Amino acid sequence: MGSLLIPNKTAATATKTRTGESVQPMSGMCVTCLDGCPGFCEIGKSAYRGPEVIYPEPFGKITSGNQKEYPVDFTHFNITGSITGHHQVEYDLFTNVNLETSMGRDNGLKLSLPLICTGLGSTKIAKDHFGSLGTGAAICGSGIVIGENVAGMDDESTITNGKISDSPDLVGRFKSFKDFQKDGKGFIAIQANQEDWRLGVLEYSLEKLGADAVELKWGQGAKNIGGEVKLTTLEKAQKMKNRGYVVIPDPEDPVAIEAFKAGTIEGFERHTRMCAISDYLPRAVDGFINNVEHLRASGAKYVFLKTGSYRPTDLARALKFASLSRCDVLTIDGSGGGTGMSPWRMMCEWGVPTIYIAAMTYTMCKRLADRGEYVPDIVLAGGLSFEDHIYKAFAMLSPFIKAVGMSRSTICAAMVGNTIGKSVEEGKTVKPAGNYGNTADEIFYYSTQAKSQFGDVPKGALGMYSYYQRLATGLRQIMAGSRRQNLQDLTRDDIFSLTRECEDVTGISYIMDYDREKAERILDA
Repeated sequence: MGSLLIPNKTAATATKTRTGESVQPMSGMCVTCLDGCPGFCEIGKSAYRGPEVIYPEPFGKITSGNQKEYPVDFTHFNITGSITGHHQVEYDLFTNVNLETSMGRDNGLKLSLPLICTGLGSTKIAKDHFGSLGTGAAICGSGIVIGENVAGMDDESTITNGKISDSPDLVGRFKSFKDFQKDGKGFIAIQANQEDWRLGVLEYSLEKLGADAVELKWGQGAKNIGGEVKLTTLEKAQKMKNRGYVVIPDPEDPVAIEAFKAGTIEGFERHTRMCAISDYLPRAVDGFINNVEHLRASGAKYVFLKTGSYRPTDLARALKFASLSRCDVLTIDGSGGGTGMSPWRMMCEWGVPTIYIAAMTYTMCKRLADRGEYVPDIVLAGGLSFEDHIYKAFAMLSPFIKAVGMSRSTICAAMVGNTIGKSVEEGKTVKPAGNYGNTADEIFYYSTQAKSQFGDVPKGALGMYSYYQRLATGLRQIMAGSRRQNLQDLTRDDIFSLTRECEDVTGISYIMDYDREKAERILDA
């Protein structure tokens, strides 16, 4: 097997190598590094822009996901088709396949589709498009989670005695969902990291904004540090420092101020404190349980935990803590997923990839279940984007999984919808959307249907709705082909491994061994 990722050039950091594909695989450097080169590669760009090159660019206009090719991924499974079904019924139409799911200890969070847009926080890209995403989740009957640091980053927030008492940004995000929710389907949750906990964001959201659920954040798949964003004004950087965030360079340092005003540095980075759990298990569990009980006493009907792609012992901690505290949902975010801003090399080179962490999750959940212990509902995230991913995730993690997280792909659909909507308004519709017409009703497949059901919605929400309906149609087709009528019907027998390595990692049978004994019994009958 060759290198899984060639470093030193990527569209993420707007870098390339002078010699093209002729590079040394380990370092990624040109095979001949030329004196006089102006610095096209990541090393060269770092020579004049330093730590700015750590992050994908341009901030606020992109989401990014890693490009490392893992030894095993979801393409190493194929889906089984069958002419027999779990039940003695006839499947005349794939449109009859039921994609509804429910989450929580009482199954009270009802979803029309098994999709959640997870953790859209304080990055500019999330702020710019959350109105569309919140409305899109509501009309789709899916879930959406407001991510970390939103209230703390809100210029209009009011902080009283060290706690958030008003945040117009949060108010608007909740409103985008609540104003369009139909038939009680879907939910909007609010996430908290260390900074949000300190500011009382969850309590404020429960008391004032009607949060359906709250989520404690241990981490995410794209990075193993806290959240970060770029700040483009000195005033904002100083405000964030005064609110207790870590800001680099120090916006109150005269040297940094002079460099910023001179244009030497383009902005500042706002970072959050990192979550740390005590190695002493009893103390850590007691503290976590106390936090969950505090949230329930504050009005939280549903409490989630989100963890990133840390080492296996940390996954075990997340599952055990969620079990002992009876958390409703545990979201597990594998490496390979996306973000609005993460260190690029970290994104590519750290953590447990999604398929590996999913395999670990199944084994650990089964161990708890076999011991008669409570297992929270599982949401799997990390680079998932299409209907076959949903099917394979549900099969692999059956019966513990209740939904999948798709954020980066969902944001993509909303951004395209908003871009098309703006071009229509300006009368400048371009290809490929322009191939279908010049008006929104001509271009958007579901425009008329959505308008009749939900009224006038942002074009970004329409883009998200269209994308989710495509996923739903594709998933129904695949499930019908496997003769599965409900998501709960899917089992680990509904997929097989195409390689021995995939079988070794996941425990899913290799294709040449799959069904062998059953096939032989049929032949010998």
